Amino acid sequence: MSGCVLEPRPPGKRWLVAGLGNPRLPGTRHSVGLAVLGQLARRLGVAESWARDRRCAADLALAALGDAQLVLLRPRRLMNANGRSVARAAELLGLTAEEVYLVHDDLDKPLGRLALKLGGSARGHNGVRSCICCLNSNLPGPLRSSTGNATAASGHRAPDAP
Repeated sequence: MSGCVLEPRPPGKRWLVAGLGNPRLPGTRHSVGLAVLGQLARRLGVAESWARDRRCAADLALAALGDAQLVLLRPRRLMNANGRSVARAAELLGLTAEEVYLVHDDLDKPLGRLALKLGGSARGHNGVRSCICCLNSNLPGPLRSSTGNATAASGHRAPDAP
């Protein structure tokens, strides 16, 4: 990975957007955050620029969004340890918990729905719990991407993460 991604903040706004998931379980609700981040990277034209950074055990991509910069992060750890990757990347980037957004599955939302919630509890989600603990804050903005309660029963699978 080139040093350009995880350098202290350049002029302008920067956000870290982390897709929570389990890279060992592609196509399941446990990797919906990774799949959503893959789609976001494609829409922002950076799907081919993912690079591994061993310091935070994650794949990263930079994307411009207006005058701001998004750092997209796909942890390479198990879901319950995603927070270690997220917190380390935030530290290396000089970002606060308020500048971190989490994309993850939420069984309480209808299938295919996205919801933005600023702060709050993990609501039983171990990946979010890990991030809250490692960031030492309940302020990350979880962007909840639903797999819906019927996912397991219907056999529907989440889109594969890249």
